[in-house]
Amino acid sequence: MLAFFAARAIPGVEAIENGRYYRTAQLGDSAAVIEVEHVPARNAISVKVHVAQVSGLSTLVARVRRVFDVGADIMAIDDHLARDPMLAPLVAKRPGLRSPGGWDGFELAIRAVLGQQVSVAAGRTLGGRLVELCGSPLESGHVVARVFPTAAQVAAADLEKLGMPASRRRTLKALAEAAVADPKLFERSATLEESVARLTAITGIGEWTAQYIALRALREPDAFPASDLVLLRNASANAAQLLARSEPWRPWRAYAAQHLWNS
Repeated sequence: MLAFFAARAIPGVEAIENGRYYRTAQLGDSAAVIEVEHVPARNAISVKVHVAQVSGLSTLVARVRRVFDVGADIMAIDDHLARDPMLAPLVAKRPGLRSPGGWDGFELAIRAVLGQQVSVAAGRTLGGRLVELCGSPLESGHVVARVFPTAAQVAAADLEKLGMPASRRRTLKALAEAAVADPKLFERSATLEESVARLTAITGIGEWTAQYIALRALREPDAFPASDLVLLRNASANAAQLLARSEPWRPWRAYAAQHLWNS
């Protein structure tokens, strides 16, 4: 988990220091700093929250649970996936592998678009530029001191300063405007298919991006971005073959994807 977040940490918003994960969060009119640490002796994670108003504490705890996937029945998931000959050695190599989540649906969607067709490091750099451009500063006294921008802030920003293709800038704008128009845009629908259909209706959001958002932010356990290049390479298959191959992995294809990415 820490390796995943460290590789993608947006400067100012997130940081990994001394085995701890730090990040900022917006709670209505106030902001918070969250500090998460692994406690192996208790088989748990410890969470410290620095916030002016405790009314939002339950929301923050729920988001930490989502990000670190602590609600997953990981033993049942491992047992199911290990029945498949392709996945069995991967599960044996990384037992208990969880699926890192997104802090916020809008943030995760923006980050997914920023990371399209570029390396993880380049996506992180673009995220830092966006935060500098329109994210709110925070007097935190911590290693993190800026809040990821809201949909309204991104919709109003001049994104030409990001230095990225016009088509992806338009997608960022479309995402932000859709999120402003529909505050429930990134809530789970009754089915995965409905969630994906709602997201792909946004200009510039394709199947891969929608599945990735569903996997990381909506926490859909069966989300599966079958056209992902790393998944295809590690599975030695094309998208149609991989989709067919993934049928026995339901309803835990998101975790199968995590194993394939890590392989």
